[in-house]
Amino acid sequence: MEVREAVATRRSVRAFLPRPVDSALLRDLVERAGRAPSGGNLQPWNLHIVSGAAMARLKALMARRVVEAPLGEGTEYPIYPVELADPYKARRFENGMAYYAALGVERGDRDRRQEAFADNFQFFGAPVGLFCHVERGHGPPQWSDCGMYLQTLMLLLRDAGLDSCAQEAWAMYPRTVDAFLGVPASQMLFTGMAIGWRDPEAPVNTWPVSRAPLGEFATFLE
Repeated sequence: MEVREAVATRRSVRAFLPRPVDSALLRDLVERAGRAPSGGNLQPWNLHIVSGAAMARLKALMARRVVEAPLGEGTEYPIYPVELADPYKARRFENGMAYYAALGVERGDRDRRQEAFADNFQFFGAPVGLFCHVERGHGPPQWSDCGMYLQTLMLLLRDAGLDSCAQEAWAMYPRTVDAFLGVPASQMLFTGMAIGWRDPEAPVNTWPVSRAPLGEFATFLE
């Protein structure tokens, strides 16, 4: 697969087949993604990859936690700006409407919307989950570096025929995740990621995800 094809076909997949991912392939891709750039070559990403019996335990734990604490435990960073202005606010709204429409969930059906949101914490049925932590003393540049690692990994996954979904929703349960993984207190949970094989028949994986036209985000000076 060419890079441009991997970029064009990568999407946030929210329905996965119950097909395991070869552990040797997964280790190879996670290692290869380590070629991602980082300022000063700090390589600030700290990863935990969960599968098999550990994944089954985590999914069972989270099935209980979303009932006990449906609003989460409080994030350690704001996932979105408090004052989100247009065009970003409009893009987020449009994306949410299209997502729930693909699931067949009416806007006013709070119970079904909550069920759909809770599926985040089952990794949408994916057999592999990844968590990325960053040192608490690191700042925005290192968070940006983590994003470059994650995108590199997601493109390598596409090259291997796999798919993914980056999930900042996991930041809602930092205490539960950190305790399960045994993460040191010096690190902060940034995001989770579902990894597996896309279910091509699921409507949630086929709705068109819009992108802003070039003129909205790029200026060329010649």
